[in-house]
This record gives sequence, C-alpha cells and structure tokens, in this order.
Amino acid sequence: MDFSYSPKVEQLRERTQAFFDRHIAPNEARVEEAIAENRRLGKPWTPVALFEELKAEARAQDLWNLFLPRSERAPQGLSNLEYAPLCEIMGRCEWAPEIFNCSAPDTGNMEVLERYGSEAQKDEWLEPLLAGTIRSAFLMTEPAVASSDATNIECSIRRDGDDYVINGRKWFSSGAGDPRCRIYIVMGKTDPEQAKHRQQSMILVPADTPGIEVLRPVTVFGYDDAPHGHMDIRLTDVRVPASNLLLGEGRGFEIAQGRLGPGRIHHCMRTIGLAERALELLCQRVSSRVAFGRRLSEYSIWHERIAEARCMIDQARLLTLKAADAMDKVGNKAARTEIAMIKVVAPNMACQIIDWAIQAHGGAGVSSDFPLAHAYAGARSLRLADGPDEVHRSTIARLELARHASVADAAH
Repeated sequence: MDFSYSPKVEQLRERTQAFFDRHIAPNEARVEEAIAENRRLGKPWTPVALFEELKAEARAQDLWNLFLPRSERAPQGLSNLEYAPLCEIMGRCEWAPEIFNCSAPDTGNMEVLERYGSEAQKDEWLEPLLAGTIRSAFLMTEPAVASSDATNIECSIRRDGDDYVINGRKWFSSGAGDPRCRIYIVMGKTDPEQAKHRQQSMILVPADTPGIEVLRPVTVFGYDDAPHGHMDIRLTDVRVPASNLLLGEGRGFEIAQGRLGPGRIHHCMRTIGLAERALELLCQRVSSRVAFGRRLSEYSIWHERIAEARCMIDQARLLTLKAADAMDKVGNKAARTEIAMIKVVAPNMACQIIDWAIQAHGGAGVSSDFPLAHAYAGARSLRLADGPDEVHRSTIARLELARHASVADAAH
C-alpha cells in the first residue's frame, strides 16, 4: 500500500488548506455571532449569509464536489483515497464541509442519486444539489424501533395507483431543519411479506409535500445544531408519484449499504481533522497555563496524554486510508471489514482526545468559549450515527470468524 499523495492531490491539499486558513478559520467567530444573532431575533433556522459568499469563492477555486467519484456530472470528483486528506482539513470546523459542497447528508444523498437514480431524478434533484442551490435530508431512523437493525423500520410506503402513500415517523433527520432543504430520501417498507432484506424501499419526497409535519428539532447533548438541525418528522398520507421510487421495490437495503459506506468513511476522515484540532488546542493550553507554580506542560501526565493522542490519530488515519484504498480497489462491499473497523476506531479515538483537551482547559473546556464541548457532542454521537459501535464490532467479528473457519476447512 502506498498512501503518498500524488502531485494532483498534494496541490489540492495545499489549496484546500490555504482556503481554510484564509476563509474558514478567521470567520469562525463571525459565524457564531451570526447564529447567535439569528437566535436573538427568533430565527435560528436562518442560513448564515456569509456561507453563500464563501461557497462562491470555493467554487471559483475549483474546490467543489470533490467527494463524488466516477460521476460525469461532477468530473472533478476524487477517489476515496484522494479525497481523504482534503476531507480531514474540512473536518477541523463543523460548518466547513458545506462551503465545499461536501457536507452530510447531501454527500450521501448525491451518491444515492448518482448511483441509483433515474436520469429524470438526477436532472430534477442531483443537479441542484451539485450546484449547491438546494439541500436535502435522509429519513431512515425511527424513534419507535431499534434502527441499528434497519429491518425493524416500520414506515409504510404503499402503492396506490400511480402513486405511493407514505405513513410513519422519522427522527434525527439531519438537514431537514434548513429552509433550503427541498428533498427527502425516505426509507420504508413496501412489502412486509418479502424476505426481510427485500421489504424496504427508498423514495424521493419533496419537502413541501402535503402531510409532512416537522414536529421539533432533536437536540444532541443540548445542541440543536441550527440552522442545520436533526428533525423529528411525522409523515401522514404523504402522496408522491410512483416514479419517485429509487431503483425499484425491495431495493432499499441495497441502496442503504451503498450509501452508508462512503458516508461512514467521510465521517471518519472529518473526525481525524477534529481530533487534530483538539490536540492543537490541548498543546496550546498546557503550554500557556500555570498551576501550582509550573506550566501544565511540565507535568508528566500531559506528556503521556499528548504522546498517546499522537499515536492514536496517526493509527486512525492509516486505517482510514487503508479503508479508502480498499473501497477504491475492490468496492464498498468487499471493503466492509475495513469500513467497520475505522467506523469504530475514529470516533472513539476522537472522543478520548477531545476529552483530554477539555480536561486541559478546565471549566473553560465545557463552556461555549471553546469549540471542545460541541466537538465532543459531535464525536460522541458519531458512535451511533451510521450504525452503533456494537453493530460494527459484530460485523468485524463475524467476518473474522468466517475467515478463520474457511482456513480451517481448507486445511482439512
């Protein structure tokens, strides 16, 4: 395996870092102030106006839609391995990926439309998503069932003549709070009588369709993440044309697996950037803070933590690159072990390093004066998003047992 950057990727990495340093980092306080002002005005779900200026600049610099490989509609898209170092840079700031049109859940939804959508569906929804003129949401998780097992999903998608009628409740519908959100991809059951992995389908539902009720934002450790949000949504007799179905009845599980592979590794790439930033803040804090007559950086406990953090980040990065390389070479399905491993490793690594950074900051670490509390909320919730740790560990163990069983069989 060779994970050295090609000249093309090295140039893109340098340009992305320069853009981040010039346009993202200096504007973080300004964005926080804009969000706070919208809250004071009673309009927390108003998009930040500055984002459109920055997105126009990113697009002008050809730093746009870099996440989507093998797409004629986004020819600038990179392979997973090529995209990894750029995604890591974006992950240093929560809202940075949107500036490059590389933010979830839009990336996953664009992947779905590109891989599984009809040409008409792509024209209507993929093109404006690629242009960044609209946003989207993915409705899969449900409050009434353990959604870590997607076969539990109860939302009904019932054929009625030339339409499908949808009834159900979804939550943690990320992005649905944004007023620019125009399309939902909804997963539900079309035929409960089929084999359990052929019961589910995915369908496109315009956000303004009658029968959709956004009940509330679901908070994460108290954060509502406005203007993005994770919404609790009720769908009551929501009627859409049968042509809105993706790929065909019973193909929802197949689509979900195709969508979640890239989504999972993108999360891990961003999480490594988040951990790098937490380590930087930790080092800055212990180098400047004095307690009991000595700088914190002089105490051996911080030497231990800093050294361990560096090891953990580099290990996670290498495993992420290995997974990305496998996805590019053998496909998402064959790389499921590597994807599952990094999905366990990266969020746990980030949680630990952010926790140490919080400890180094003392009371300030859990306040909103530093980005660490919000970063911890994001990293900790990622141990549940796109499948909990337990499901991924089970996958890893099952595949490992099967590998050793096949070796034993061959020996006999």
